Amino acid sequence: MPKMKTNRSAAKRFKVTGSGALVRRCSHKSHILTKKSSKRKRGLRQVSLVDHRDEGRMRKLLGT
Repeated sequence: MPKMKTNRSAAKRFKVTGSGALVRRCSHKSHILTKKSSKRKRGLRQVSLVDHRDEGRMRKLLGT
C-alpha cells in the first residue's frame, strides 16, 4: 500500500505544536476590517487550537 499523501491546503493552514496539539489561525481577519473594533481584530491575531472533535480529520489530512 502506498504512503498517504499530505493534503497541501491543510498543511498550510494547520501546524503541530511540540506537545502534539494542532493550531490554526482565526477566521474573519482578511478583509472588511474597518467595521471591526481594534479589540476584536487584536483577538483575531491569536492562534487557536483545533477542536478535539475535528482533530482526527485534520490529522488524517496532514498524514500525522
